[in-house]
Parts: sequence; structure tokens; C-alpha cells
Amino acid sequence: MAELHTSEITLTVGLDENRVPEQLNWSAQDGGIDNEEAKAMLLSVWDSKNKESLKIDLWTKDMPVDEMKIFFHQTLVSLSDTFMKATQDEKMTASMKDFCDYFAEKLELK
Repeated sequence: MAELHTSEITLTVGLDENRVPEQLNWSAQDGGIDNEEAKAMLLSVWDSKNKESLKIDLWTKDMPVDEMKIFFHQTLVSLSDTFMKATQDEKMTASMKDFCDYFAEKLELK
């Protein structure tokens, strides 16, 4: 049997005295990322036993609202791409992309 390779992704959250994120850093050695700064993160994992998603949504207190809107739009576009790869459901993917366009238009991102 081949030896199993593992890869580690590390998230470090610096908190202020009220436990509000002030700094986010992440590392992924296999990806060449070492202690890079981020202003926001969304992490979802699937709990198969309970059939539910678990998530962590964090952003630093200095994350600008205009950048948060762009971050959400890009995340929604990425999720629709991932949905297509995972399900091959072209009809729903097209609907998701339509929503992404609507979202960008309403927020005047395009």
C-alpha cells in the first residue's frame, strides 16, 4: 500500500481584548503559502454523520465594506463553479451565475 501524504493548512487569528479578529494569517506549505495576511475568510466543512455544514466566517475589524462586497461576490462566483464541478448540474449553475450577475449589478461592482 502506498504511503499516505498529508497536507496541513494553518489559520492564525489575532484577537483584540474583546476577542474581535484584528489579524488573520494562513499557511499552506504544499501551496507555497507561508504566514500570509488575509482580511477575511469563510470556511465550510461537511459533517457527514449529522448531514450538516459547519462554518467559520471571520473578518478583521479593518476589513473595508467595499472589499467585503467584492469578496462575497467572488466567493459566490467560485461556489457556482465548484457546484458545477461537483454536480454537473448545468441548469442550477446557470441560475447561480445569474444571481451572481444580479448581486454584482445591485452592489454596482460591474
